Amino acid sequence: MTTPGNGKHPPTRLARDTMAFVLAGGRGSRLMELTDRRAKPGVFFGGKTRIIDFALSNALNSGIRRIGVATQYKAHSLIRHMTRGWSFLRAERNESFDILPASQRVDEDAWYRGTADAVFQNLDIVESYAPKYMVVLAGDHIYKMDYEIMLQQHVDSGADVTLGCLEVPRLEATGFGVMHVDEHDTIKSFIEKPADPPGIPDRPDMALASMGIYVFDTKFLFDLLKADAANPSSDHDFGKDLIPHVVRTGKAVAHRFSASCVRSAQEAEAYWRDVGTVDAYWESNIDLTAVTPALDLYDTDWPIWTYSELTAPAKFVHDEPARLGHAISSLVSGGCIVSGTELRRSLLFTGVRTSSYSHIEEAVILPYVKIGRHVRLKKVVIDRGVVVPDGLVVGEDAEFDASRFRRTERGVCLITQPMIDRLAA
Repeated sequence: MTTPGNGKHPPTRLARDTMAFVLAGGRGSRLMELTDRRAKPGVFFGGKTRIIDFALSNALNSGIRRIGVATQYKAHSLIRHMTRGWSFLRAERNESFDILPASQRVDEDAWYRGTADAVFQNLDIVESYAPKYMVVLAGDHIYKMDYEIMLQQHVDSGADVTLGCLEVPRLEATGFGVMHVDEHDTIKSFIEKPADPPGIPDRPDMALASMGIYVFDTKFLFDLLKADAANPSSDHDFGKDLIPHVVRTGKAVAHRFSASCVRSAQEAEAYWRDVGTVDAYWESNIDLTAVTPALDLYDTDWPIWTYSELTAPAKFVHDEPARLGHAISSLVSGGCIVSGTELRRSLLFTGVRTSSYSHIEEAVILPYVKIGRHVRLKKVVIDRGVVVPDGLVVGEDAEFDASRFRRTERGVCLITQPMIDRLAA
């Protein structure tokens, strides 16, 4: 059975009185060429889903039925995915799903100038639904969380803002925004990337790092956003401007992810990942091939909703020496044909086709890739739709790989179609 935190919450109306506002406009430049054509929240993950599906599914599974998504950078792929996969929310059931591209709605010269401005420019749309509470979410992290529990803490504590926080080893928190809290988890200061992060009173070896999840009473948030919009010196950003202001002048409370994380019986620990680099992206996907992965995608009690293409079942063909179509410790999605290829500890998205006499190991292969004959691949991420030519070898000569592809410090090679095209030039 799935358990949010340490036990399922009793059903309440808080989530039904809440709107989730998902910030999905960022590029995610550390993913390199993976975000040349799509925003980071629109990047594929886990065989079938996109990164944004986790935040959206958390909201839906928590009982929130009003959702808005702000998009900006190269949003077509993301918008198309959400239109296809998230159009089941119905107005006649008091549900809504609004895609909110940057459209100069407030100022003809201004796109979204920051995360707070993305909400501010859509205040009239939010106001038309009259939610009592707002959950503001980053749309680019992988995790399962029951926001209802965080909402309940927000109401019970009387906070002006409640911040979702990860408990991380103190000396590893230097790259985060860190909360300095008292014994009641009231935030006394918000410190961006501190050299010496403050510990938690009850766990001095740990620190509380911001997850980019905020809960507000809607009226309080509206007043805050209007004041921020009128401030010419503001960056109009939640982390840089609004949250530090509330910490100084109001009551900000930390909500620990461990209290509301959702875990199946197969998940030993709370799972949260920022797959913001090619290495982290590769590792998080490859981790799913483990016998008991840290993230349970098979949990039907807390499903990750997404757009599911209509495809034929995966197929494995040929049973000859050196031409055996098989997969070991791998995830293979619908529409794939593994033809005479040995596949080990790899993840294939929808519609991948592999050819005979090839060997693929520790590979993350995005949808509709075609792999030729006599190919050998190890530790690669292959972008959507790439055609890998016969005889290509990657993962055996680090210097040679780096001259042709994007090779990371950990030896993962990112392969895109323009890189393949340059090989033949």
